[in-house]
Amino acid sequence: MVKLCGHCGEQRAVLRRPKTFEQLCRECFYTALEAEVHETITAARLFRPGERVAVAASGGKDSTVLAHMLTTLNRRHGYGLDLFLLSIDEGISGYRDDSLETVKRNEAQYQIPLHVYSYKDLYGWTMDEIVSQIGTRSNCTFCGVFRRQALDRGAALVGADKIATGHNADDVAETVLLNIIRGDVPRLGRCANIITGEDSPLPRVKPFKYTYEKEIVMYAYFKRLDYFSTECIYAPFAARGFAREFVKDLEAARPRAIVDLIRSAEQFRVPGRSSSSSSSSGGKAVVLPQAGSCERCGYISSQPVCKACMLLEGLNKGLPRLGVTRTRKTHKTPAVGGPVAATAAQLAAAAAAAADLVAPQAAGGSGTTAAPQPEPGLQRCRISSRLQEQTGAASVQPCGTCTSPLQPAVCCGSGACGGNALGSLEAGGAPEADPPAADHSAALAGPGSGGSFAYLQNKGAIASHPSARHAAQ
Repeated sequence: MVKLCGHCGEQRAVLRRPKTFEQLCRECFYTALEAEVHETITAARLFRPGERVAVAASGGKDSTVLAHMLTTLNRRHGYGLDLFLLSIDEGISGYRDDSLETVKRNEAQYQIPLHVYSYKDLYGWTMDEIVSQIGTRSNCTFCGVFRRQALDRGAALVGADKIATGHNADDVAETVLLNIIRGDVPRLGRCANIITGEDSPLPRVKPFKYTYEKEIVMYAYFKRLDYFSTECIYAPFAARGFAREFVKDLEAARPRAIVDLIRSAEQFRVPGRSSSSSSSSGGKAVVLPQAGSCERCGYISSQPVCKACMLLEGLNKGLPRLGVTRTRKTHKTPAVGGPVAATAAQLAAAAAAAADLVAPQAAGGSGTTAAPQPEPGLQRCRISSRLQEQTGAASVQPCGTCTSPLQPAVCCGSGACGGNALGSLEAGGAPEADPPAADHSAALAGPGSGGSFAYLQNKGAIASHPSARHAAQ
């Protein structure tokens, strides 16, 4: 028996909506989904007339449907938006280069301009090069941090007022679940927000926050939209994949589970800082990090140095695990005369041993050729770092023998020797690579140029990028 559309009662129903269980035909489905997205936009006041909105375009189903729908609703309801596509080329061969061709076709189909920026332009590295250094275990950490910042950089260069992303309800539910698993209270309190960064120059909005992925796929299929459906070649190694499978299992048992996860995060409240709230909740009050600016690149960060600068520093110095691997928590400083005294003695012995290790061998003797002399500061700093882990000392002072050409505070990027390696770069210190990364030695900036952050070094080149020139014209 043929089921008719539950709305018009004339056409044959082609799908049942997972949230409302309505049996709808194609045309009624288009109308219902577009009306739902329009209601989300107006209820949350995502846009204001005259705003220049960057649509984050990857070529996938979500961004393609977002570009199509925003273009349609903007014309139908008179939003008065200046829309354009913004794509980030991560440098993943066989994936991003193909998807960008789809985005270029979308530019012609929707008659809105396209601006493309690459990791190579912004950071001096491609994701393929990063994976060759870090492996497939933590590559999504680099890509996530760099992509988030690259979107902001690209949007700022072309004068955008907001960034619209294609995150759907399934994506938000997965993020909520991941933050619960990690126990990441600060992110759990804001991950379900439909607008993020409201107090920043470039807020991000999610028009598809309550739209199921299934409906987006069906909309793209029925509308015959041109999108790229191949998954990232590094995605199988991401933790999000396991959360996605779990959310799909929940949806199969209870279709409303996705929206319920989002509503739960919306109702989540972080315990206050007062003692009364701590005692009433039976646990410690959560102290949320305060948003500030990275002292090196100026990007928003809750730490003195943002995550992107830290990761890039490790790549450029041949220490790709820097900023990824968790370090041991240091213990409180013991009483004088206890383990600290022993640690100081160990450091002195280690410094003497390191001096013997890096000193050039005397001519003659065994007749062997002198071994190549390693960079002095780096070798000694590693010894100090190992001693710190073994002894659990609260802090390890610079070894005292880190002399020219490397300053004690910049002998490595880990900061384990007690010096503030990253902070001292602003004072003019220029760390050497350990060992120099092939084809990336030029990414290390000189004194006064913002350390080794490639965005600051390449700022002039990026400003002359065709997208930036087009925006200026």
